[in-house]
Amino acid sequence: MAYKVLLLNGSPHAKGCTARALEEMIRTLNEEGVGTTLLQIGNGDVRGCISCGYCHKNGRCVFDDKVNEAARLLEEADGLVIGSPVYYGSPNGAALAFMDRLFYSTPFSKHMKIGAAVVSCRRGGNTASFDVLNKYFTISGMPVASSTYWNQVHGFSAADVEKDLEGLQTMRNLARNMAFLIKAIAAAKDAQGLPAQEHDCFTSFPDGK
Repeated sequence: MAYKVLLLNGSPHAKGCTARALEEMIRTLNEEGVGTTLLQIGNGDVRGCISCGYCHKNGRCVFDDKVNEAARLLEEADGLVIGSPVYYGSPNGAALAFMDRLFYSTPFSKHMKIGAAVVSCRRGGNTASFDVLNKYFTISGMPVASSTYWNQVHGFSAADVEKDLEGLQTMRNLARNMAFLIKAIAAAKDAQGLPAQEHDCFTSFPDGK
Protein backbone atom coordinates (compact mmCIF):
# COMPACT_ATOMS: atom_id res chain seq x y z
CA MET A 1 0.00 0.00 0.00
CA ALA A 2 1.46 3.33 -1.07
CA TYR A 3 -0.09 5.38 1.72
CA LYS A 4 0.94 4.90 5.35
CA VAL A 5 -0.48 5.86 8.73
CA LEU A 6 1.33 5.45 12.04
CA LEU A 7 -0.91 4.76 15.04
CA LEU A 8 0.30 5.13 18.64
CA ASN A 9 -1.50 3.42 21.52
CA GLY A 10 -0.80 5.54 24.57
CA SER A 11 -2.71 3.21 26.87
CA PRO A 12 -0.81 0.81 29.15
CA HIS A 13 -3.30 -1.87 28.04
CA ALA A 14 -2.38 -3.37 24.68
CA LYS A 15 -5.87 -4.87 24.32
CA GLY A 16 -7.97 -2.33 26.17
CA CYS A 17 -10.48 0.33 25.19
CA THR A 18 -8.06 2.56 23.27
CA ALA A 19 -6.68 -0.44 21.40
CA ARG A 20 -10.18 -1.47 20.37
CA ALA A 21 -10.84 2.00 18.93
CA LEU A 22 -7.56 1.96 17.02
CA GLU A 23 -8.28 -1.55 15.78
CA GLU A 24 -11.49 -0.28 14.18
CA MET A 25 -9.53 2.48 12.47
CA ILE A 26 -6.83 0.10 11.25
CA ARG A 27 -9.36 -2.24 9.66
CA THR A 28 -11.07 0.65 7.86
CA LEU A 29 -7.84 2.33 6.76
CA ASN A 30 -6.68 -0.95 5.26
CA GLU A 31 -10.00 -1.30 3.42
CA GLU A 32 -9.38 2.19 2.00
CA GLY A 33 -5.96 1.17 0.69
CA VAL A 34 -3.90 2.77 3.45
CA GLY A 35 -1.16 0.78 5.16
CA THR A 36 -0.86 0.98 8.94
CA THR A 37 1.72 0.47 11.66
CA LEU A 38 0.69 0.31 15.31
CA LEU A 39 3.13 1.06 18.12
CA GLN A 40 2.25 0.24 21.72
CA ILE A 41 3.81 3.07 23.73
CA GLY A 42 1.77 3.35 26.92
CA ASN A 43 3.20 0.38 28.80
CA GLY A 44 6.88 1.32 28.53
CA ASP A 45 9.25 3.53 30.49
CA VAL A 46 8.69 6.80 28.66
CA ARG A 47 10.89 9.65 29.85
CA GLY A 48 9.76 13.22 29.53
CA CYS A 49 11.74 15.82 27.56
CA ILE A 50 14.67 17.20 29.57
CA SER A 51 15.39 20.08 27.15
CA CYS A 52 19.01 19.01 26.72
CA GLY A 53 19.28 20.10 23.08
CA TYR A 54 20.75 16.79 21.93
CA CYS A 55 18.09 16.41 19.24
CA HIS A 56 18.91 19.77 17.68
CA LYS A 57 22.50 18.66 17.11
CA ASN A 58 21.91 15.00 16.28
CA GLY A 59 18.44 14.82 14.73
CA ARG A 60 17.08 12.34 17.28
CA CYS A 61 16.23 12.18 20.97
CA VAL A 62 18.97 11.48 23.50
CA PHE A 63 16.82 8.70 24.97
CA ASP A 64 17.03 5.94 22.37
CA ASP A 65 13.66 4.30 22.91
CA LYS A 66 10.40 3.98 20.97
CA VAL A 67 10.32 7.73 20.37
CA ASN A 68 13.20 7.39 17.91
CA GLU A 69 11.55 4.33 16.38
CA ALA A 70 8.32 6.28 15.93
CA ALA A 71 10.22 9.21 14.45
CA ARG A 72 11.61 7.04 11.65
CA LEU A 73 8.14 5.69 10.90
CA LEU A 74 6.49 9.11 11.08
CA GLU A 75 8.93 10.62 8.59
CA GLU A 76 7.76 8.09 5.99
CA ALA A 77 4.07 8.21 7.00
CA ASP A 78 1.28 10.27 5.51
CA GLY A 79 -0.62 10.47 8.77
CA LEU A 80 -0.39 10.01 12.53
CA VAL A 81 -3.00 8.83 15.02
CA ILE A 82 -2.44 9.16 18.76
CA GLY A 83 -4.80 7.23 21.02
CA SER A 84 -4.97 7.77 24.76
CA PRO A 85 -7.17 6.92 27.72
CA VAL A 86 -8.39 9.73 29.95
CA TYR A 87 -6.54 10.14 33.25
CA TYR A 88 -7.95 12.85 35.51
CA GLY A 89 -9.48 14.73 32.59
CA SER A 90 -6.32 14.63 30.45
CA PRO A 91 -4.35 12.22 28.25
CA ASN A 92 -2.18 9.88 30.30
CA GLY A 93 1.34 10.93 31.20
CA ALA A 94 3.12 8.40 28.99
CA ALA A 95 1.25 9.57 25.90
CA LEU A 96 2.00 13.23 26.60
CA ALA A 97 5.67 12.61 27.35
CA PHE A 98 5.97 10.57 24.16
CA MET A 99 4.29 13.22 22.01
CA ASP A 100 6.37 16.04 23.53
CA ARG A 101 9.59 14.26 22.67
CA LEU A 102 8.41 12.96 19.28
CA PHE A 103 7.40 16.38 18.01
CA TYR A 104 10.28 18.31 19.58
CA SER A 105 13.08 15.97 18.55
CA THR A 106 12.16 15.40 14.90
CA PRO A 107 13.82 17.81 12.44
CA PHE A 108 11.76 16.79 9.40
CA SER A 109 8.68 18.70 8.28
CA LYS A 110 5.28 17.36 9.29
CA HIS A 111 3.58 19.83 6.95
CA MET A 112 0.41 18.34 5.43
CA LYS A 113 0.71 14.99 7.15
CA ILE A 114 -2.77 14.20 8.51
CA GLY A 115 -3.21 14.06 12.28
CA ALA A 116 -5.97 12.47 14.33
CA ALA A 117 -6.48 12.07 18.07
CA VAL A 118 -8.56 9.27 19.62
CA VAL A 119 -9.53 9.13 23.29
CA SER A 120 -11.32 6.62 25.47
CA CYS A 121 -12.87 6.98 28.89
CA ARG A 122 -15.44 5.43 31.14
CA ARG A 123 -17.64 8.53 31.28
CA GLY A 124 -16.06 12.03 31.23
CA GLY A 125 -12.91 13.92 30.32
CA ASN A 126 -12.89 12.99 26.65
CA THR A 127 -13.21 16.40 25.05
CA ALA A 128 -10.56 18.00 27.26
CA SER A 129 -8.12 15.20 26.42
CA PHE A 130 -9.05 15.39 22.73
CA ASP A 131 -8.29 19.11 22.73
CA VAL A 132 -4.84 18.63 24.27
CA LEU A 133 -3.77 16.01 21.74
CA ASN A 134 -4.95 17.98 18.71
CA LYS A 135 -2.63 20.87 19.57
CA TYR A 136 0.41 18.85 18.52
CA PHE A 137 -1.01 18.78 15.00
CA THR A 138 -2.28 22.33 14.75
CA ILE A 139 1.13 23.91 15.50
CA SER A 140 2.91 21.60 13.05
CA GLY A 141 1.09 22.36 9.82
CA MET A 142 -0.83 19.10 10.02
CA PRO A 143 -4.48 19.07 8.90
CA VAL A 144 -6.64 17.45 11.58
CA ALA A 145 -8.99 14.68 10.51
CA SER A 146 -12.50 14.88 11.91
CA SER A 147 -15.40 12.46 12.10
CA THR A 148 -19.13 12.50 12.73
CA TYR A 149 -18.73 13.09 16.48
CA TRP A 150 -15.87 13.54 18.93
CA ASN A 151 -13.17 10.95 18.21
CA GLN A 152 -13.94 8.96 21.34
CA VAL A 153 -15.18 5.65 22.68
CA HIS A 154 -16.70 4.88 26.06
CA GLY A 155 -16.21 1.90 28.32
CA PHE A 156 -14.24 0.36 31.16
CA SER A 157 -13.06 -2.56 29.03
CA ALA A 158 -12.71 -3.52 25.38
CA ALA A 159 -15.90 -5.54 25.77
CA ASP A 160 -17.71 -2.36 26.83
CA VAL A 161 -16.43 -0.55 23.74
CA GLU A 162 -18.03 -3.26 21.60
CA LYS A 163 -21.36 -1.95 22.89
CA ASP A 164 -20.50 1.65 21.99
CA LEU A 165 -21.79 1.33 18.45
CA GLU A 166 -21.67 5.06 17.79
CA GLY A 167 -18.10 5.24 19.05
CA LEU A 168 -16.97 2.47 16.70
CA GLN A 169 -18.91 4.11 13.88
CA THR A 170 -17.06 7.34 14.65
CA MET A 171 -13.73 5.48 14.34
CA ARG A 172 -14.70 4.10 10.93
CA ASN A 173 -15.80 7.48 9.65
CA LEU A 174 -12.63 9.05 11.02
CA ALA A 175 -10.50 6.49 9.19
CA ARG A 176 -12.37 7.06 5.92
CA ASN A 177 -12.00 10.83 6.23
CA MET A 178 -8.32 10.43 7.04
CA ALA A 179 -7.75 8.19 4.03
CA PHE A 180 -9.58 10.66 1.76
CA LEU A 181 -7.51 13.60 3.00
CA ILE A 182 -4.25 11.69 2.55
CA LYS A 183 -5.14 10.81 -1.04
CA ALA A 184 -6.45 14.31 -1.83
CA ILE A 185 -3.33 16.01 -0.50
CA ALA A 186 -1.10 13.57 -2.41
CA ALA A 187 -2.98 14.37 -5.63
CA ALA A 188 -2.77 18.12 -5.00
CA LYS A 189 0.94 17.85 -4.19
CA ASP A 190 1.56 16.12 -7.52
CA ALA A 191 -0.52 18.69 -9.41
CA GLN A 192 0.57 21.94 -7.81
CA GLY A 193 2.90 21.31 -4.90
CA LEU A 194 2.31 22.02 -1.21
CA PRO A 195 1.51 25.48 0.21
CA ALA A 196 4.54 27.66 0.90
CA GLN A 197 5.56 27.95 4.55
CA GLU A 198 7.30 30.91 6.17
CA HIS A 199 9.65 30.38 9.11
CA ASP A 200 11.59 33.65 9.30
CA CYS A 201 9.82 35.23 12.27
CA PHE A 202 10.21 34.02 15.84
CA THR A 203 8.52 36.16 18.47
CA SER A 204 10.78 36.67 21.47
CA PHE A 205 11.60 39.71 23.59
CA PRO A 206 14.94 38.98 25.26
CA ASP A 207 15.83 42.69 25.50
CA GLY A 208 12.57 43.47 27.32
CA LYS A 209 11.32 45.87 24.64
